[in-house]
Amino acid sequence: MRTCSNLPRLAARAGLAGLALCLALPAAASTLNQNVSWTIDRAGTSSKYRLVAYGDSIYAGYNGSVTKAARWAAPTVNGEYLSALWNSDIETVRRAKSGAVAKDVYDNKIVAERSYMQAASTRVVTFEMCGNDGLQARSALKSQTGTCNFSGLETAVANCKTYVAKAMDYINANAYAGVKLKIISNLHYPGYNADNASSSCKDPATNAPINYRDKMLPYIARMNYWMCETARLKGFQCADSFADYMGADYDSNGDGLVDSEALRYQAGESEANYVTRISSTLKATLRDANAHFVTSSSSYDYIQSDDTHPTYQGSTVTGGLFGGSSGSGAPRYSSIGAGKNPIWNQYGHERMGWRLSVSNPVAP
Repeated sequence: MRTCSNLPRLAARAGLAGLALCLALPAAASTLNQNVSWTIDRAGTSSKYRLVAYGDSIYAGYNGSVTKAARWAAPTVNGEYLSALWNSDIETVRRAKSGAVAKDVYDNKIVAERSYMQAASTRVVTFEMCGNDGLQARSALKSQTGTCNFSGLETAVANCKTYVAKAMDYINANAYAGVKLKIISNLHYPGYNADNASSSCKDPATNAPINYRDKMLPYIARMNYWMCETARLKGFQCADSFADYMGADYDSNGDGLVDSEALRYQAGESEANYVTRISSTLKATLRDANAHFVTSSSSYDYIQSDDTHPTYQGSTVTGGLFGGSSGSGAPRYSSIGAGKNPIWNQYGHERMGWRLSVSNPVAP
């Protein structure tokens, strides 16, 4: 799940708070626009194409600051892959709102800022949403005493399903006709280890405390299923970031499948089948993304210290209270062999950006 969580520690620096900004302040001040445009300027090229990314704090490249964001957030990482593949300049336009629930991303980014995807240079449109719906429902659940009420989790799933479909329909109807790729990224599970704890409220069926992780996982699985299944039905691709973050890149259970591949959504499978695979059959292979194992003995940290947002490589750019920013620079890698840059699996944003790139068209 995704959000702009844990801004309390910023109060001393900026007088505001990040998923604290999202949850603790009045509604009018509960989100933060973090818009960034960055152009990968490849030497010796004359053509330039645009990638447009809509979303919340994940695509924003949120890093705990209300004024800065990661330069190399996942959409910009994918822009670098596109630049190498097409031998062209790629303008990556990130229109993101940290703390926004799915409806907010849809209304105030995708619809209100549709002009960015209508430009004739646009070739890729991507979005992500729903993380804040899930995180806010989880926070509400954790505040409960007495008998647990799971209606907030059901609402989060319903809203995610509704606004993912509406977003895809709107993009299909409004994006530039020459767009070659439309793709969504689904949700990783931040706080997977921290959620392995008992609740203060009691399950209405058993009158016993629940385990937060056991309760949350099927709901996250349902949201992820409908992101990928709706994408299949509406002509989008689905980047399964859940599988890439939560499963190791080797076969840990001896079933003959690399964990991150075994967890992946399978086109056309039923919701019940997917949820059972994730929350039961393969649950033992799930791992907190703070230690993403690329081999049985080597791991990288995919999650920042706020236990929510992806790690990233490199510097930051202005994006937040002081407005958005734009700039350009050379690609980090003059060429990318075999479709993977040298750090493709070492940071959360690099991994998500690579996964987005797997669906890139061979020509603009």
